[in-house]
Amino acid sequence: MLSHAQPERERELLTQAAGIDPGRFWEGYWRHRLEFDRGALTPEDYWSQVLGHPVSQAEVRRLVTLDVESWIHHNEDTVAILADLREAGHPLALLSNAPICIAEGIERLPWIQTLDARFYSGIMGLVKPDEEIYLRVAAELGVRPADVLFVDDRLVNVGGAESAGMSAIHFRDAGTLRADLKMALTTPGPP
Repeated sequence: MLSHAQPERERELLTQAAGIDPGRFWEGYWRHRLEFDRGALTPEDYWSQVLGHPVSQAEVRRLVTLDVESWIHHNEDTVAILADLREAGHPLALLSNAPICIAEGIERLPWIQTLDARFYSGIMGLVKPDEEIYLRVAAELGVRPADVLFVDDRLVNVGGAESAGMSAIHFRDAGTLRADLKMALTTPGPP
């Protein structure tokens, strides 16, 4: 939701670099992704599993570079919402399912530095929607889960946050998010 989906051109560059059938590539890319996001697979292990054969260091560097580039196209509308929330005095944190190499790419984005805290699954060794990741984020922020308003574009992640005791909003688009946030931030919460 803070970044756009991978642009088609960059998806094509990834499959070209992989040198295998695009259907096979994307099936492997997503089948192994949560374990890569969790930090359970190194980039070498992940890309070897995706491609179905051992990969060289040069191939890993190329695929990692293309993968990172495909995920860092920020959504101006949602980043503007972050700026508005910050201006209104709301503390902001990011929780992203991202392997360490993607996290490093995200950390280079200027707007990401405006967030008070950033949590990446590859560093934490946990992934959304596992309840433990939400509980650990709340603990590291020094707040109760009930004090957190979590926003995500995947319903399964929204459900994970809610099961951990957080309030949550399902992101559909920036306009709807603005309305949902207005309601959530003006409605009195539990004592």
